[in-house]
Amino acid sequence: MAAQLDTLLPETCEQVWMTPAVPGAVSEVRRGVGAALAEWDVSPEIVEDSLLVVSELLTNAVLHALPPAMLRLSWVRGEGVRILHVEVTDAGPTLPAGHSRVGIDPDEHGRGEEIVHALATRHGIRVHAGGYTRWADLVTV
Repeated sequence: MAAQLDTLLPETCEQVWMTPAVPGAVSEVRRGVGAALAEWDVSPEIVEDSLLVVSELLTNAVLHALPPAMLRLSWVRGEGVRILHVEVTDAGPTLPAGHSRVGIDPDEHGRGEEIVHALATRHGIRVHAGGYTRWADLVTV
């Protein structure tokens, strides 16, 4: 018995944003992400978490990495599971490893990774020749 191919392949929507290191860039991209999530009919149960994960990953790249920062957002709808994949790629850190930013209040910065860890089903980092890609998956049924 042959299965219909279109019922086995997940439907995927994808969009990419380049984010300059300028004031207001993360907010502007976040608005665009919100519009894409609405257009893609992303499950309401993960929309707010998704927007927060996007904000945290992008802000980290804009503040602490060499430009450009690129956000790639994918919404995969398969049978039984839906995954929003968020990844932010940058050109690497602005400071050498082991150096810190003098004058940065730890109460105001440094919680982004904890937030992503708490909200995402899976998350990680890939180091490659072009820099770093931080990613997170938010999964819903």
